[in-house]
Amino acid sequence: MSSANGAERELHVAVIGYGKGGEVFHAPLVDATPGLRLSAVVTGNPERQAAVRARYPHATVITSAEELWQRSDEFEIAVITTPNATHATLARAALKAGMAVVVDKPFALTADDARQLTEEAEQLGQVLTVYQNRRWDSDFLTLWKLIEEGELGRVHRFESRFERWRPTAKQTWRERGGADDGAGILYDLGPHLIDQAINLFGPVSSVYAELDARRDGVAADDDSFLALTHTRGVRSHLWMNALSAQPGPRFRVLGDRAAFTIDGFDGQEARLGEGQRPDSADWGVEPESAWGRIGADGDLRPVPSERGDYLAFYAALRDAVAEGEPIPVEPHEVVHGLEVIEAARRSTRTGGTVDLGESAGWGTST
Repeated sequence: MSSANGAERELHVAVIGYGKGGEVFHAPLVDATPGLRLSAVVTGNPERQAAVRARYPHATVITSAEELWQRSDEFEIAVITTPNATHATLARAALKAGMAVVVDKPFALTADDARQLTEEAEQLGQVLTVYQNRRWDSDFLTLWKLIEEGELGRVHRFESRFERWRPTAKQTWRERGGADDGAGILYDLGPHLIDQAINLFGPVSSVYAELDARRDGVAADDDSFLALTHTRGVRSHLWMNALSAQPGPRFRVLGDRAAFTIDGFDGQEARLGEGQRPDSADWGVEPESAWGRIGADGDLRPVPSERGDYLAFYAALRDAVAEGEPIPVEPHEVVHGLEVIEAARRSTRTGGTVDLGESAGWGTST
């Protein structure tokens, strides 16, 4: 990406928030993407400010979103990675300030808020996208390829899990807050699992859910299960759990020709958490010991894992903002995921199945 005089042009990015999302999932990726410049990080926390200055001395520390809006002409892109309940409000303000916007998951707390935000971006002619990075997980890309190539035949059941062993809840809003504020595992991990299921198998026609808060001092769900029926007939079973002393497989996918299973998690998050740069030569490469297996019992073979690629999100964002290329994640796709989350919360209140209908609108519980 070059300017008219041939010099390399960079888009200036401001990351709003420097908790785990900003520190692990956004700032390192922005900093490693050619054509993007991590120009500012917004945080009012003195310890986080010091951490930003130590790791990214070229980035300006801004203490509040209000100050960023006043300086918005210095930046082309804003990344919202703050507590869930603030996502829609900050995204709306960034759009009005003239910036392209990335919103971390969940896009918003309700589907209506997400629809309104999408419409406002379209009216303003601004780029708006959602950070659904798990579309670029190694295991998901591998499964996508197997399905596209017909290796499983016709898939009829999809099982997907994010299960961890964290018997003592952390003293954070995400684990101790209320579900109405966007806390709990359904809003934390649910957007990933639901988004992957919808991407693979299309819209969801009905939802049944079991949402439980099991650990001491926890108000929102930390042990959740969703059963989705897709309009094409595939059934997705999704587990999210902080109390799994023995986690199940990450994916178990059943087709009429073969099944695919894989354990463990994509390694990109752990490497980012260790401070590794995501533009290293072996980034996203999974060891053979982490590969999944395809076939039927008695006739299984390992499947080499596709390379994970979180940088692809920000490369696509760069091209969308600078060149008008397609955005990496369409907000309209994510709105349906929020409809599923709302249906899951309704299902657990009524104890029944919630019908979304062919149009993915609200139906009635049975």
